[in-house]
Amino acid sequence: MTDTVQTGSDNNHDEGSGALNPALQTAVETGLPRTIADLCALVRIPSVSWAAFDPAEVSASADAVAALVREIGVFDSVQVTRAGIPGTDESGQPAVLATRAAKNGRPTVLLYAHHDVQPPGQDEHWESPPFEPTLRGDRLYGRGAADDKAGVMAHVAALRALVAATAGDIDLGLALFIEGEEEFGSRSFATFLTDNREALRADAIVVADSNNWDINTPAITIALRGNVTFRLTVSTLAHASHSGMFGGAVPDAMMATILLLGTLYAPDGSVAVDGLTSHNAGTPAYGEDALRQETGLLDGVSPIGNGSILSRIWSQPALTVTGIDAPSVANASNTLTPSVSVQISVRIAPGQSAREAAAAIETHLRSHAPFGAHLDIDDLDTGEPFLVDTGGWAVAETRLAMTEAWGVAPVDIGVGGSIPFIADLVREFPQAQILVTGVEDPDSRAHSPNESLHLGVFKRAILSEAFLLGRLNARTGH
Repeated sequence: MTDTVQTGSDNNHDEGSGALNPALQTAVETGLPRTIADLCALVRIPSVSWAAFDPAEVSASADAVAALVREIGVFDSVQVTRAGIPGTDESGQPAVLATRAAKNGRPTVLLYAHHDVQPPGQDEHWESPPFEPTLRGDRLYGRGAADDKAGVMAHVAALRALVAATAGDIDLGLALFIEGEEEFGSRSFATFLTDNREALRADAIVVADSNNWDINTPAITIALRGNVTFRLTVSTLAHASHSGMFGGAVPDAMMATILLLGTLYAPDGSVAVDGLTSHNAGTPAYGEDALRQETGLLDGVSPIGNGSILSRIWSQPALTVTGIDAPSVANASNTLTPSVSVQISVRIAPGQSAREAAAAIETHLRSHAPFGAHLDIDDLDTGEPFLVDTGGWAVAETRLAMTEAWGVAPVDIGVGGSIPFIADLVREFPQAQILVTGVEDPDSRAHSPNESLHLGVFKRAILSEAFLLGRLNARTGH
């Protein structure tokens, strides 16, 4: 991974395509108030795709997005559709699918984003209501304002600008896929790709669901960690027993769980599981002060791990216990707990298969179970990591478009989080070049209370995509 920028161009590209940029910039700037208003309208729809929330809101969100897409007037077909969830009789949440055929040898680009959002969490943790978009300074606050309804609107606004700047004279092939369940595991994603393979087939795929380096510097995400998540249940007793009468002779499940979880970490906090690998890549400069500012690390609490800070986040495995089922403090009694369940999330480094990582983790847990404790592992879910081939023409075009829009070259970044469905895209469309971009910045706080979008970043992200589409609309010989 490097922040070196390629600025060369493919010989098959029409170098005159940059002449369109002033018209595109004018169209983006003129349309920005409408774009922000449309984004606010989408944010007001609480489209949480999790099972415990109202699915009618996700349907309303899909319908609202479809209406915006139809208004662009560039697609041959726009529909709201669903796909089946493998292994069940259920269908996934509604997605928007729009297509337009390429003409005169132009490439086809697939634009992806998602219109569903994370649950808001507790309202008291928000400075303004989560589903009431609120402007404070340069930032628009609200659940989904950044992740990923801003990604949806970046696509819509860039397409509007392209239509306005070319007077609708467009040869570029387009496919638009706005998913409705990315925040709930993209359970029907693979089926959706299979069902709509021909409609979605493209030469380049733009996934607008990632970060920028900062509010003044764009980024292309070239590496993503994968994930392995599962529930671990540790059992030592057939039933609860009095802690005073038998404590000291009988291991309770809580003790066994604590000891077992401790074996997963080295003294410096890095992951100590044989078989989990790291990816060897360089990283841009990023110090501990930046880490503290962006994460809220408390005074006196030190970072964990080894190597450069960004390598720990982008290129090494990480393991987090994200939940625990055990007696609560309020309901605690003086008993030895027979069973404890924990939810474990493991981020795996680019270059390692998720199945291989899951096997290594299970082997470690079973070989380190204290006192012969019984282990049960279920609800296993995996997502593959991803590395971008940065030598393709689509990456070069994107670098040029970003540099023109932002006035500074993009940084190549990794992302510590995972986008597991990209592995499905790679499998289904192995010849397509995948570009992971986004509208977020380090202060966006996606998934957290007070999620926000920096409007300057938003404008430049739209402009980058508009410039990219303009370049591709002039490109032949892909």
